[in-house]
Amino acid sequence: MKKLINDPRHLVREVLEGLADTSPGLALLDTENVLIRWDDGPVAERPVAVLSGGGSGHEPGHAGYVGAGMLSAAIAGDVFTSPSVDAVLAAIKAVAGPRGAVLIVKNYTGDRLNFGLAAEMASAQGIPTEIVVVADDVALRDIVAPERRRGIAGTVLVHKIAGSAAARGLPLAEVTALARKAADSVGTMGVALGACTVPSVGAPGFTLEADEIEIGLGIHGEKGVERAPLQPADALVDRLIDTILEDRKLGAGQRVAILVNGLGSTPPIELTVVARRALARAREFGLLVERLYCGVYLSALDMPGCSISILPLTDTLLAALDAPTEARGWNSDGRVAPERHVVAAPQTAGTGMDHPPGPQADAIRAAVEAVATALIAHEPTLADLDSRAGDGDLGASMVRGAEAIRALPDQAFNTPASACAAIADALRRAIAGSSGPFYAVGLVRAAGVLQDKAAASGQDWSDAFTAAVEAVEQLGGARVGNRTMVDALRPAAEIWAQKLAGGAEPSAAFEAAVTAASDGAEATAAMKPSLGRSAYLGDRALGVRDGGAVAVSLWLKAISDQLSAS
Repeated sequence: MKKLINDPRHLVREVLEGLADTSPGLALLDTENVLIRWDDGPVAERPVAVLSGGGSGHEPGHAGYVGAGMLSAAIAGDVFTSPSVDAVLAAIKAVAGPRGAVLIVKNYTGDRLNFGLAAEMASAQGIPTEIVVVADDVALRDIVAPERRRGIAGTVLVHKIAGSAAARGLPLAEVTALARKAADSVGTMGVALGACTVPSVGAPGFTLEADEIEIGLGIHGEKGVERAPLQPADALVDRLIDTILEDRKLGAGQRVAILVNGLGSTPPIELTVVARRALARAREFGLLVERLYCGVYLSALDMPGCSISILPLTDTLLAALDAPTEARGWNSDGRVAPERHVVAAPQTAGTGMDHPPGPQADAIRAAVEAVATALIAHEPTLADLDSRAGDGDLGASMVRGAEAIRALPDQAFNTPASACAAIADALRRAIAGSSGPFYAVGLVRAAGVLQDKAAASGQDWSDAFTAAVEAVEQLGGARVGNRTMVDALRPAAEIWAQKLAGGAEPSAAFEAAVTAASDGAEATAAMKPSLGRSAYLGDRALGVRDGGAVAVSLWLKAISDQLSAS
């Protein structure tokens, strides 16, 4: 498994060094893996210190939450390993004054033992120290007693609440009470799509089939409480939310904050889908969601998956969550819209469908149908060409475009101009990437040339095609030889115009254009790409025809065949 690390034995220290280097106001203890909020003021004037920590691998937790308004210090053990008693004690003594310290501890045996003993020793040395244990994992509700549940992502909310209370200058007893209130009421449950890889091991902790997931996991790479089939995101979110609400006995009218937490390798696009459903599901139960935080807050290295935490709110807890902090790991105000606002999109199409059917309406419709049929039939060819020199989506894009133009109403084809404009609008909407805009701009330009013509002559169609090619070249900057669709378009336009100028019959001139497009597409196999995604491949693209140019040759040939058959 590839990792951007140096020696795994030095990983934790290097992470803390990076945070200290890039975060003004933080410092490292020289002999312990402890990140502290630098405070050179008199020790006697320091507010209650709030500390947390545990095994590393949960970034941005815990060191990412060191800063004014959250933690005073974070103690980092090796990956998924509790820090030592000495490290915890050194951290307490580095940041706490006579007003004392609160240690926020996730409910794992090693953490409880080492943090607990350090608290006893600190208290004995004149620094009153309290412990708040977070055991928020509701997935274990039917397996262990509540006091033996694991502490997972809900811990971050406890950090924020305790840090805010300390920043307000509250005494030790009140900071501790507020933190315990949050810890006792928050509930969390997670789901994993795969395992994480501990750097010192170099292999995933467990294996899953492509259609399997783990439900109810912790944050140390362990399996969940249940292996289940992969399900849509909404179904998984519903299960997590429903379990938390049942366990925490939350119902209609309850004010809550929700934390959607990524476990390490789940991208924001997926976490946002989860957040969307979490908000909707909570509201279906009548909960008043006042804050929703979404991002990576307490990870499990590179594990794919997420957890959801729900914290019942009071005015005091909400104020604590909203209080300012300089901790960089806390990067959202969590505010949500009272409801989703959806407004009507302005009309962007201007297809001129109000013209009566012209004499070429049926022929235009038949030609367009032939184009659609050809593009759908050649999807595998276009997909293969594009995958060998690009991202492989051209075949699917052309099929979407074909289906879009097939769905156009009959009146779209009443005139040459209306047909070009309607097809431009359909392709612009249906085809993502570069193909959609290129085809759309060309057709829009062609529609302008054909405006007010009930029927178009061969010269009209040639002029419109040339104008379309010029528009594509202007928009994309491509010229013949760049290995793009222009290598089929430009030769076709030029020979079409030349043949007509030389007195050729319109059908013969168009046949020559079709042949020129095909020859141009074939020639791209010998071209080194200089534009588009294939340009990134350089010489590796040689020998492969450009998919965009081939697509042009296919639809021109389809039009030609249809005209010959009619």
